[in-house]
Amino acid sequence: MHVSSGRRLYGLFLSLITVVLWGILPIQLKQVLQAMDPVTVTWYRLASSGLILLAWLGATRRLPSLRPLGRRGGALLALAIGGLTANYVLYLLGLERLSAGTTQLLIQTAPIMLLLASLLVFRESFGRVQGVGLAVLLLGFGLFFNQRLGELFGSLGDYTLGVLTVLAAALVWVFYGLAQKQLLTQWSSAQIMMVIYLACAALLTPWAQPTQLLALSPLQAWLLLACCLNTLVAYGAFAEALAHWEASRVSATLALTPLVTLGAVAAAASLWPALVPAEELNLLAYGGALLVAGGSALVALAPSLLAGRRRG
Repeated sequence: MHVSSGRRLYGLFLSLITVVLWGILPIQLKQVLQAMDPVTVTWYRLASSGLILLAWLGATRRLPSLRPLGRRGGALLALAIGGLTANYVLYLLGLERLSAGTTQLLIQTAPIMLLLASLLVFRESFGRVQGVGLAVLLLGFGLFFNQRLGELFGSLGDYTLGVLTVLAAALVWVFYGLAQKQLLTQWSSAQIMMVIYLACAALLTPWAQPTQLLALSPLQAWLLLACCLNTLVAYGAFAEALAHWEASRVSATLALTPLVTLGAVAAAASLWPALVPAEELNLLAYGGALLVAGGSALVALAPSLLAGRRRG
């Protein structure tokens, strides 16, 4: 079982890097998806990140060996590869149908699902405070979608399909998260991500169309490059954060991500209204986003808070 190093400030710093990068990512991707399909975008992101890590680990003579993994480790690796590949593609398919803010708020269910799954895998308890946090989160989602509840539940249109697709992306991410956490007992975070990125890119190669790069405008090409670097740094920071900080606290920090996205969309829409449309949300919806973030943080932090009280 993996045990965190206890370097809490470093873990917090890495988690905040992940929050900011994941917060602005859907805005960048939304522009690239206008000229490139989701599978090809994912292929570029994973292949570039994997090759950069391969070159770096090769130069430092730290390439991983498959032998120490054994059968159990191999199964965990396959689970992480399948989970992350499906997550990337499903997320972009949902983003095509939804706004950046809505997509990022929905994907916030991923760390909550990861936490709930961790309770089963690691046999942790789920207390009343966590139940309150989960109720707050669900209330927040209800308020956030208050303007589109009829469309969401009334028919299986593009909006509803987008919501279901992003929720599916969140669910498969849980398998990646659980497997990746345990792989840290055998490999470093950089080694894990290199193998996963390259394997995911190989899986997607038959369906990728790299020549779509030629159809991108200069701005879209730069944004694709930014997305690739975002993938490398954000997931690397996330993986390393799990090595130094408790998973509950990392998950609580990630709860801030949709708020960063909504703030970034508002700023970008005011600066470049022709490129980035503003979120069409009322005050109830913004209040719901705050409740989702607060409920997520409460669910994630409750065990640590209760443990601290008992020690006190």
